[in-house]
Formats: sequence, C-alpha cells, structure tokens
Amino acid sequence: MKILAIYGTRPEYLKIKPVIIKSKGLIKTCFIKQHTNIIDFGKSDFTIEINNTCKNRLNSIFSEIFLKTEECISQFDSILIQGDTATVAASALTAYHLKKKIIYLESGLRTYDLENPYPEEGYRQMVSRIADVNLCPTKLSAKNLKKEKTNGSIHVVGNTSLDNLIKLKNETTYGDKVLITLHRNENLSILKDWLITIDEFAKNNKNLHFVFPAHPNPYILEQTKILKNIEVVSPLEHIEFLNILKNCRFVITDSGGIQEEASFLNKKVIVCRKTTERPEGINSGHIILCEKPLKFNKIAETIKKNYSINTKCPYGNGKSSKKILRLLNIK
Repeated sequence: MKILAIYGTRPEYLKIKPVIIKSKGLIKTCFIKQHTNIIDFGKSDFTIEINNTCKNRLNSIFSEIFLKTEECISQFDSILIQGDTATVAASALTAYHLKKKIIYLESGLRTYDLENPYPEEGYRQMVSRIADVNLCPTKLSAKNLKKEKTNGSIHVVGNTSLDNLIKLKNETTYGDKVLITLHRNENLSILKDWLITIDEFAKNNKNLHFVFPAHPNPYILEQTKILKNIEVVSPLEHIEFLNILKNCRFVITDSGGIQEEASFLNKKVIVCRKTTERPEGINSGHIILCEKPLKFNKIAETIKKNYSINTKCPYGNGKSSKKILRLLNIK
C-alpha cells in the first residue's frame, strides 16, 4: 500500500513525524504550507504553496488544496493525516473524491460543541465520517466513534506526540518557570482579558518566571504589548519548547497538544477554555479547566501550592508509532 502523509501545521508535523521516521522512507510526505514561519519542516517529497485566493483564510486553504493536491494524491493508495486543521479536512475531502483510502491519526476527539473549538471540532467530525482507518489516542475517543456509528475501522494506539518525549520522561523537574501559550480562535475575542488576568497573577508572584512564546498571529502579538510581568518570546523550536516544558512549575494554555505533552511530563495544566476534547486529563488530575478569566486566579493559587503530580498519563506511553506501523503492515 502506497501511503502519502500530508501535514500543514506544526502540531500535525510533530505528531506525524515519528510515524514517518520509523517507516524508513516507505511513507512519502507532502508539506502543505498552512504554517510557514513556526518550524523547519525538513525535506518533503511534495510541497504545496497556499496563496490567499479568498478573503477568508480558511477558504483559501481549501481552494488551494483542492486545486493543487489532486495530482500527487492520485499517485498513492492512501493518505495519512493527523489532527483537526483546514489542511486535514481539505486533504481528506480531496482523497475522498479520488476514492483513495483515508488513514486518520488522532481520530475521535470530541467536545460536541462546534464553536469550542472552532473550526477544529467541525473538521474532526467531518473527517472521521469519511475515514477508512481511525487511529484513536484513547479508549474514550474510540468510544465516541463507535457511538457515532463511524464506518471506518477503529484502533486505539495512543498519541504519537508522546513518542517525541520518551527520552525526556525521566528528566522532569519543577523549576520556577510557568509556561504560557494562548492562540485559539475562540479565545481571541477575550484574549486581552486573559492576558490582563494572567499578568496580574504574575505581578503578585515574583518568585515565578512567566514565559509566553507568542503565536505569530499579528493580533496576538499586538495584544502581548500590554504584558508587564511576563516574558514574551518568539515562537520556539520544538526542542527548546520541550526544555522549558520539562522543567517548568506548571502550564497555562488553550492548546490541545500541550495538554498531552505536559501530562506525559508530570505537569499540571490550566486549560483556558470552556471545554476540552481531552477530558481524560481532568480525571487523572493533570488538567484543570478554567472556563473564563474570572476563574483563573483562584485556580492558579491552588495549583501554585500543589503543582507536583505523578499519576499515569492517560494519553499513551510513547510507543504509538510502532503500533501504527504494525497495523498498517509497514515493516
């Protein structure tokens, strides 16, 4: 079976990378430039440029993928995609129209709220409906697909992002840094409120060093100018980011992948969102949901006094890519 792995953003690449590497060249790659200024994606077999052909950026991504990927996808039996971005949804639809098999990594995550997160929740639900092989990170995500009567096969494989962290598992410490990331679409309208609240907390906790690797979104960068007690830094290479993560005190984020990575490295995470598609971490004690800025201070005060955790990570053991390659009969 000839497989083409398609990715367009930093999280997609990082989660699909362990599978690509362990396939030893048997899985070919296509880099769709949805993100271009966050990470070095290395050399890919195909590269697709994304131009702004529509006023809406998401529509531009869809139209460009429809126009430019048909030729390369046609050369393969299957595509391997990961996550919940416009790249993923548009690539899946293109493959579906070409009657190519769709292997969907990280399938089954759900909030069942199309506005939280938007547009990711909609993309997840759409792609899993047309996927032939659903590679689920947890039993709960597999249960979601079974409840929805998903047609494709369903397999629980864990989360491949943790494969990148296996060597760091025993290096975790609790230093004085607090790691912050905020970038979700549903938070942009209240981003200023989040930043003011967190900055005030940082002001009252001078013994902690708050670090915010800011997303390159111009609006986010503009809003970070109000921060006076938080160090704002440019986007970090993944290894730099992990070095801060493994040694920080705790994490403040609205990211999905960081919830998994932090849990694996025994960190507690304040998730600045109304809901999460990764509720397993709430049950294990790694994740504390903070639905709005007004609730942040009370939660953060509790976490700073009780930050250590050593319960089992609910998202996998760092060996997912090997399991996936066995399932796909790639040796």
